[in-house]
Amino acid sequence: MLEFIRKGIFAGIGAVVLTKEKIQEMTRMLVEEGKISTDEGEKLADDLVKSGERQWEEINAKLQESMKKWGENVEMVRKKEFQEMKARVEALEQRVAAIEGTGKPGDQTAGDK
Repeated sequence: MLEFIRKGIFAGIGAVVLTKEKIQEMTRMLVEEGKISTDEGEKLADDLVKSGERQWEEINAKLQESMKKWGENVEMVRKKEFQEMKARVEALEQRVAAIEGTGKPGDQTAGDK
């Protein structure tokens, strides 16, 4: 009977989303209704909590692995790298402006007027 109840719980709502308090509340209700003994209720609660923790760890590990793979495949620039490149571009713009004699980037040269 206990195995049947365990499978029903997993199938119905999944152990991962159950909190320890909810599991204990649910098993307490089953004991009060006389469907399982107190010992079976405690064992069921412990099994569900452990199973939920194990499933959560598996999901977390898979999620971390997926994020790692995603990060390896996505070419993203870090903020520091972006700021360094921006500073280099601004410095180059100033040098070009100085060479062209405009003084400021974006100013028109005498020949453009």
